Amino acid sequence: MEEIARNEGPRTNDGITARMCRLIGVDGSQLGLFGVPDALRIAREQDLDLVEIAPNAEPPVCRVMDYGKYKFEQDRKAKAARKKQVRVEVKEMKFRPKIDTGDYETKKGHVMRFLRKGARVKITIMFRGREMAHPEQGLNVLERLAEDLRPYAHVEQQPKMEGRNMHMLVAPIKGAFEERASRSDAE
Repeated sequence: MEEIARNEGPRTNDGITARMCRLIGVDGSQLGLFGVPDALRIAREQDLDLVEIAPNAEPPVCRVMDYGKYKFEQDRKAKAARKKQVRVEVKEMKFRPKIDTGDYETKKGHVMRFLRKGARVKITIMFRGREMAHPEQGLNVLERLAEDLRPYAHVEQQPKMEGRNMHMLVAPIKGAFEERASRSDAE
């Protein structure tokens, strides 16, 4: 259990096992080759830590720094990077090859809502029984939907048959919804 905790970050202070190390000062200047006990003494005189930053180098490279402050800054940078990261959501809408006009319009409205929120939408046509004999009906539904969504979305993955289902992936066009909203406000 102790091994796992030690391997989470770089070795510090008494955890450094090498005899010699190349020492880097607080300001980033190279101080030269030192025995680890001497390097540790130099770090402790400045009330700082000795951190092994390149353990695989020959000899290992150690740096004098405030390890607690360094670790805190690394955690803050990682948190900021996660905050800026955008997760693209993929929603799915299922259609049937013999869909009626009202149902088609309702489902198209749901697809538009997903696109407006910035999600990609996977459209699936489900075939049952004898409907498998006429995949062109499903393809017609997908092509009609792609044509209806053309101002708002582009087809990212063309219709493709997989088993009893046909899939198509559409992604929103950046700025399409804002542009339409500003145009309708102006009228």
